[in-house]
Amino acid sequence: MVYSRAMNPNASKFRYGIVLLCCLGWLAGCSSDTKTEDASQYKDTPVEELYNQAYDLMAKEKYKQAADAFDEVERQHPYSAWATKAQLMAAYAYYQAERYTESQLALDRFIQLHPGHDDIAYAYYLKAMNAYDQISDVSRDQSMTQEALDALREVVRRFPSSSYAKDAKLKIDLTLDHLAAKELKIGRFYQNRQIYTAAINRFRNVVDQYQTTSVVPEALHRLTECYVALGIMDQATATASVLGHNYPGSEWYQYSYNLLTTGKNELPKPTGQNSDKSFIGKALDSVF
Repeated sequence: MVYSRAMNPNASKFRYGIVLLCCLGWLAGCSSDTKTEDASQYKDTPVEELYNQAYDLMAKEKYKQAADAFDEVERQHPYSAWATKAQLMAAYAYYQAERYTESQLALDRFIQLHPGHDDIAYAYYLKAMNAYDQISDVSRDQSMTQEALDALREVVRRFPSSSYAKDAKLKIDLTLDHLAAKELKIGRFYQNRQIYTAAINRFRNVVDQYQTTSVVPEALHRLTECYVALGIMDQATATASVLGHNYPGSEWYQYSYNLLTTGKNELPKPTGQNSDKSFIGKALDSVF
């Protein structure tokens, strides 16, 4: 006997059950396929392959991608020798990408974990370069310049015979010049506003703390100007003497000489060979 759906509701329920089971089976199959795909997606890649991929990105100057790729080496193979190399390479890639904060963090971690590593000197040097490359114009805050100076000195102190120390010494001189120029700029600011005591303090900081920098001759001349403006002529003469003794060929000494002999703050006109000997001799006698 054939039953219609209206006559036999149980038959209808049976058909719905079959359809539901089929759907569940299909969904389970999809879920299984997805899990299989996900598993293959996150399967560990051989460490050499990962490292070489990152290195190739570095060679192509794709520094941001290279840094992420080197990080992946350590993530997937944290206890391998390749992971140690990848840490330092990631720091360098971040540095090249101008992602200085990430580079500093990577270097701090490398230094902490591998203090005796063969490349530890380079790690300290790269840390210094992160700060050095962020040195700003002298019109701005110089806290990063001071940080660079401290880091460069650390390289020289820890690894004096390394090639990094030689380059660090050159950069220390440039960094000191930068800090001295900042002091000089502030001193000129006060001088232009006739706040001479504050200006003198800044110029003396240059002379006392940055004796080997290129801006010392100007600082000595500015001191001479300030002392003349305040009417302290013995101090002005003594300062000009120091300038003439240490930087006899400097244009700044010529300015100071003319200021004290003619009252004009300009370069003197050429005169006889012995014209300035008496002034320099008397001034030096009063100082040395």
